[in-house]
Amino acid sequence: MEQLRKKKGFICDMDGVLYHGNQLLPGVDKFVNWLASEKKNYLFLTNSSQYTPKELQQKLARMGLDVDESHFYTSALATAFFLDNQAPGCSAYVVGEHGIMNALYDKGITYNDVNPDYVVVGESSAYNLEQITKAIRLVNNGAKLIGTNPDLTAPAESGIVPACRALIAPIELSTGKNAYFVGKPNPLMMRTGLRMLGVHSENAVMVGDRMDTDIIAGIESGLDTVLVLSGVSTRETCKQYPYRPRFILNGVGEIPE
Repeated sequence: MEQLRKKKGFICDMDGVLYHGNQLLPGVDKFVNWLASEKKNYLFLTNSSQYTPKELQQKLARMGLDVDESHFYTSALATAFFLDNQAPGCSAYVVGEHGIMNALYDKGITYNDVNPDYVVVGESSAYNLEQITKAIRLVNNGAKLIGTNPDLTAPAESGIVPACRALIAPIELSTGKNAYFVGKPNPLMMRTGLRMLGVHSENAVMVGDRMDTDIIAGIESGLDTVLVLSGVSTRETCKQYPYRPRFILNGVGEIPE
């Protein structure tokens, strides 16, 4: 653990690590205060594409945590960055919330429900059959299918809820086309996170609650890994994977202890 505390950079997932829904998890305030007092370089990196960094900052502020907006990076931003690099000035039909909408708009990617270059799917509380039917038609007409992240489920206050991969599955099954997923464990997102931190992978750690995204992303990017048991993965489900995290903790509050 002392080796873990000496790391200069911390990349932390949010859902299931810092909070469930609007409920701050135990020990998070202590962990965030420790990051600031020890002058660690840290980034809260989330596969959720629903919210903007400013909204995430305000969400934590409502829970009593004062974190600058520059410490947040989302799969929505990573998706917009990817599409802008692939096809500057492209258009997209989007199934998702304002987090992904704003990120695409900021990169000059326009909304198009007639003949878009891409169909982009993220988490959405307004997900419905009409949207999926239109997405299927557009993909069959040649639009490329993009998912903001590959998460099947996400933790919430009431339990597990379906996430991006579950929502995009009907489009894949109906069209026979596989989506390209931008969020963790895609190394594109992790490399961007390390660049934002200004820290080499050997001196950074990935903290997350999911073996299938957070931990594998950390391992494949050369970071030390910490699995916290406050979200999706458990000690039992860990055993189903052929790789292991470096540390398993009950929550992030144990890191500064």
